[in-house]
Amino acid sequence: MLFTALFVVATSAGVAQQLPPGTHSVDDHSQQNAVSQQITDAESSLEKQDYKTAEAKLKVLAAADPKDGRVQYDLGFAEERNGEEADAAKAYAAAIAAMPEFAEPKVALGLLDARAGRIEAAHKELTDAAMIQTAAPELRGRALRALAHLDETSNPAAAREELLAALKLTAETPDDVLMGAELADRAGDAEDAIPAYQRALKLMPGDLDATAGLAHALQHAGKLSDADAVLMAALKEHPNDVRLVAQAVSLYAAEGKAAEAIPLLVQLRASDAKIAADPDTTRLLAQLEYVSGDNSDAEELYAELLVTTPRDPMLLDSLGSTQVKQGHDGEAEVTFLKAVALRDAFHDDQAWGEAEGHLAFAASKNNDPVTCLAALDARSTVLPNSPTSLFLQATAHDKLHHNKQAIAAYKAFLALAGDKFPDQTFEAQHRIIALEHVR
Repeated sequence: MLFTALFVVATSAGVAQQLPPGTHSVDDHSQQNAVSQQITDAESSLEKQDYKTAEAKLKVLAAADPKDGRVQYDLGFAEERNGEEADAAKAYAAAIAAMPEFAEPKVALGLLDARAGRIEAAHKELTDAAMIQTAAPELRGRALRALAHLDETSNPAAAREELLAALKLTAETPDDVLMGAELADRAGDAEDAIPAYQRALKLMPGDLDATAGLAHALQHAGKLSDADAVLMAALKEHPNDVRLVAQAVSLYAAEGKAAEAIPLLVQLRASDAKIAADPDTTRLLAQLEYVSGDNSDAEELYAELLVTTPRDPMLLDSLGSTQVKQGHDGEAEVTFLKAVALRDAFHDDQAWGEAEGHLAFAASKNNDPVTCLAALDARSTVLPNSPTSLFLQATAHDKLHHNKQAIAAYKAFLALAGDKFPDQTFEAQHRIIALEHVR
């Protein structure tokens, strides 16, 4: 739709003398007709999608009258389609300044700013457009839907309200149904999300966003077999679709099926450089490799992640765990020492305490009882003793010939262990006898 003015009133400042009433200067008519023809020509070029020609003609008109908001809007429209987004933004802003109640440039500038990542500015422009009561309902609905898209991740509740407001202005579309499902899913409302995704799939059969979303909502609701069925059917038709593969990986990881998830995730990373560079995807693959017992590959991936985030204590903790599994106890001890030194970077004290426990285990295996005991002392400030921590404490004191402390720790271990640690129980019982004999 074009919004340029159909007529431009020319001034008569150049007329040498006042004309009789009811008469007009030939020059006035000529100027007015010339401008009208320029507008008509520009509109014709826009309708033909000849945006280069339209832009050239509209620039002449805008230079002659910079405060013509409709010409400025059309100019921005042409410039945007010619890839000149900075110039288009200026033209849209000029249109808004000239005609504050003209909703079209507000929507256009809001959408342009949203694409450029200027979210705060986009939010204001789209909100302003949606609030113009005289604007066409379709235009206000478009602004509200765009706002919902902006808010769907950061503020799902606001996005749902914006979508509902749009539906009061214009009829529901299949995309609205899908967005409603996604918003319910983001809000953790699987009960609403599942039927909404199913309805979206009836309106848009085979839509991959709706399919992946339905699988996610089913997984979130604990209906893993149903989610599996949805994904497997879709993957047969679209085996390389990033959304489906990513959701299948998530599902298999939730089901503890690392062997099934790993090749899919490896395929996914190989198919898309952005996904391969995504740290969350790399971390997930490392975790799956670790769970499956492929500690060498997991160590390599954790080391890769630490190149860019060397002060991530959870990554260091995970790397240390892979090193322990491979018998690299000295390396693991060094890695865990780096992790626990970053206490403020842990998300809570429990995670830090668990890392101290991991350090104690690595130090014990590395025959470093002093570091083992120091780590256990730190752990005890935030976590209660466990059979494992008490056994590590006992063996560390034992190695240092702290016989009294070793006996006390072995006995404390036996009191908590029950029948869950038969090998350690056997060792503790015999060491108590031996140490008491020495005493």
